[in-house]
Amino acid sequence: MAEEVTQAGPIRMTAINNMMDSIRYKAQILARTSKLESGIMGMGITGFAIGLVVAVLLIVIPALMLGAI
Repeated sequence: MAEEVTQAGPIRMTAINNMMDSIRYKAQILARTSKLESGIMGMGITGFAIGLVVAVLLIVIPALMLGAI
């Protein structure tokens, strides 16, 4: 019987490892982005309300101190 060569050379393994590192990196970025977007969407209305109150306070308080209102 003819013997089959099943051993991959170091060049092939390096290329495969590089591809796996690239895939892992992209998967981590995708997961991080998904978590960030879901956090932003979950706090969207609350964050908007807090920002609106802070903006109004930053406008009204100085106006009251200067006597413009």
